[in-house]
Amino acid sequence: MSTTFEFKSIGYFKCDAEYKHDIPRQGVFNQNRIGKIILNKGENYEQALRGLERFERIWVIFVLNRNTSWKPIVTPPIPTATQKRIGVFASRAPYRPNMIGLSCVKLLSIKGNSITVDESDLLNDTPILDIKPYIPKADAFPEAHAGWVDEQVITKYSIIESDLFAQQNKFLQRFNLDLFHLANVQLSENPFNTERKRIRFNEDQTSGVLSYRMFRIAFTIEEQTITLTQIFSGYTIDELKALEDKYNDKDIHRQFSQQFNSK
Repeated sequence: MSTTFEFKSIGYFKCDAEYKHDIPRQGVFNQNRIGKIILNKGENYEQALRGLERFERIWVIFVLNRNTSWKPIVTPPIPTATQKRIGVFASRAPYRPNMIGLSCVKLLSIKGNSITVDESDLLNDTPILDIKPYIPKADAFPEAHAGWVDEQVITKYSIIESDLFAQQNKFLQRFNLDLFHLANVQLSENPFNTERKRIRFNEDQTSGVLSYRMFRIAFTIEEQTITLTQIFSGYTIDELKALEDKYNDKDIHRQFSQQFNSK
């Protein structure tokens, strides 16, 4: 028997993450990236928050509103020798029959109808359905088996930046772009797994280029260290001169190219 329910959002999430590549697979890896849950006014939600400020973490139930369809079979973020493909119910993948997401975030503060959090994996303007307190003695089972997750082999890399990259990234932060954070999310674990990254390597895999929107991040690899060497525009000179601006970002690229004499 199939039953249909109707829900309405209680608010929205606000942050600087606009695309799925802006966030890691899990919010706990997204430290120091502050976001806000803005609850709808006129619904007495401020009263519903009473007592929540005493909790360190909260569960956020939200709508995966960027998805338009679901998939019964998905690929794990880091496939194992025995689990190349798994059912969506055995995963945290967003391609679900009902577009509902669940995230345990760090609660920083509450003011009026605004809840400030850290360590989230939500995108900007994500609709919020509900909020619940995280209770360790009820919600944490650290010794529980985790299926294919227990079989993952994760290779970690240190991410450092050159002086040039640091200067370029500081310039882009004026436009709410932090490419060091993006590169750290994409490259610090298993960087050679390219299934979920716009990345290409040279033949001996000692250097590569990571793409983010229309920016390109050049890097080198030595043992377990990745050095971010520079940022350059993915637009050609002729493309920057053209009036068409599909992604509404050419002005940023023009300023960046003028500042750093890139193409």
